[in-house]
Amino acid sequence: MRHRKAGAKLADSPGHKKALSRNLAIALLTEERIRTTQLRGKESARVAERMITLGRKAQRALREGDEARGLHLRRQIVSALGDARVAAKVVDELGPRFADRPGGYTRILKLGPRHGDAASMVQVELVE
Repeated sequence: MRHRKAGAKLADSPGHKKALSRNLAIALLTEERIRTTQLRGKESARVAERMITLGRKAQRALREGDEARGLHLRRQIVSALGDARVAAKVVDELGPRFADRPGGYTRILKLGPRHGDAASMVQVELVE
């Protein structure tokens, strides 16, 4: 039974799914645009949106002088993504960029079927 299990089933094992969505989210946050299948794109956008929201909260905490909360949120991003450089970019660059935006940091554009197997392809990008 799949009760209360959010997201798509991307792989056979939960660890593989976690690694796949983590790697796609890291690519999206560093390159700010990726081209992938529709199902993988939706899942990576979900993870990236959560990380940008944590980055916004960390930026706000640092602005208000709450360094402990800012550090905690930065460490949550590192824990979720496993990459401190990407976490630094999320907090230092993407957090201020999306500070006034209440959500919806990604855009998914359909590209059509892939040539080899006709999988529906999308381009996921950060807005603005």
